[in-house]
Amino acid sequence: METGTLISLAVYFIAMLGIGLYAYQKSTSDASGYMLGGRSLPPSVAALSAGASDMSGWILMGLPGAMFVSGLSSTWIAIGLVIGAWCNYLIVAPRLRVYTEVANDSITIPDYFANRFEDKGHALRIVSALVIIIFFTLYTSSGVVAGGKLFENSFGMSYETGLYVTTGVVVLYTLFGGFLAVSLTDFVQGCIMFIALILVPTVTYSLLDAPLGETLVNINPDMLSWIGAGSALGIISAMSWGFGYFGQPHIIVRFMSVRSVKDMPTMRRIGMSWMIVSALGAVSTGLFGAAYAAQKGIVVEDPETIFLILSELLFHPLIAGFLLAAILAAIMSTISSQLLVSSSSLTEDFYKIFVRPDASDKELVLVGRISVALVAVLAIYLAYDRDSTILGLVSNAWAGFGAAFGPLVIISLLWSRMNFYGALAGMVSGAGTVLIWIYSPITINGQSLSGLLYEIVPGFIVSTLAIVVVSLLTPAPNEKITDTFEKVKAQLS
Repeated sequence: METGTLISLAVYFIAMLGIGLYAYQKSTSDASGYMLGGRSLPPSVAALSAGASDMSGWILMGLPGAMFVSGLSSTWIAIGLVIGAWCNYLIVAPRLRVYTEVANDSITIPDYFANRFEDKGHALRIVSALVIIIFFTLYTSSGVVAGGKLFENSFGMSYETGLYVTTGVVVLYTLFGGFLAVSLTDFVQGCIMFIALILVPTVTYSLLDAPLGETLVNINPDMLSWIGAGSALGIISAMSWGFGYFGQPHIIVRFMSVRSVKDMPTMRRIGMSWMIVSALGAVSTGLFGAAYAAQKGIVVEDPETIFLILSELLFHPLIAGFLLAAILAAIMSTISSQLLVSSSSLTEDFYKIFVRPDASDKELVLVGRISVALVAVLAIYLAYDRDSTILGLVSNAWAGFGAAFGPLVIISLLWSRMNFYGALAGMVSGAGTVLIWIYSPITINGQSLSGLLYEIVPGFIVSTLAIVVVSLLTPAPNEKITDTFEKVKAQLS
């Protein structure tokens, strides 16, 4: 590997660890500080942290790869996600920030559910914490696999070494710096990703030898079609990814951490600007990369590596190292967020409730750090099987979280009549519908249910209906719960 590339990567790793050390000194003395940054993040940090932890390697590898293969028809996922993120900022963000503080200073999503509905039997807390821990352990493992393959393909290391290097750096800054370290590193990583997604497509386009449209049509006539070889149902499935935003714990927890609800409009403007430009950059990288590869006779065996190939071919080693760091940033920002959310659930929703209810803040922070290490070790273990990329499960996990938590989060913030029974019914039915849709042996015209329609659509609909119907058929929430709802409503107005 070029010396310049190694220098860029070394600087990146040192910066991430330095941020972890800074955060360790600033905000890890109590559980709220370690797991939520003391609710003191400025809107810029919270916004880019939400974006970076959301996008992962998908924005730099997955979307460009899909565009490389099928052209404009792959943009519907990006369009759906942008719309979903914007609605999330408008509907969920301000309400959740106020409600989680008013409802007994809830610092995890299961904590919020339990306090919102006075879940004295801990049923909501247990079910939601189990969903988070199981799915996020697998989700984290897929990110570790991506890191291992990146080091193997680009840096000449063994796959196993890549697993340990990727996870090791993330665990160190997450372990010691907690939420503040994760959010600050996400901010830096979001900036790196933003610059890379402008730089690569711009330079690639400037080096094309023939008109873009003409080249793409020669590759595949469907490349410039918004429908491509797909169908209207396929477009609905692609755009329905946006529903997932309302239920992603590692994203919506950022809304809980911003320093004031008054910062929400600023956070929304920064977050949406970052997301739109990044999505356009990813789409352009795939399209321009397809044209460039065709014109130069470059053979691309794996379309998802087009960003890597362009980085190494078109840029000086120092810049190429920076661009490779952008991919690492995308992977690491998501892994760190998922590690911390899993750790928070293990600590707050299991250890504090069932093992040591009177545990001190210092003890809870220590347990949180141990939990980070345990989840990381399990993720590495799962990643040792090279076939366990779990890419399909990533989309399943997105649907599972979206259907189990999405309607529950939205309706709990908007409807005072919603009760504990409706919440539990919505969570279980949403997750159950997604699993049935994925694994059911039923086929229609030879296609599985999930092949016809993305499972988040039926999951979201069933969960919403279950919440409304069960809430109306069971006793209304007590006066204390409705008073808290009205208090939140008054603060927001």
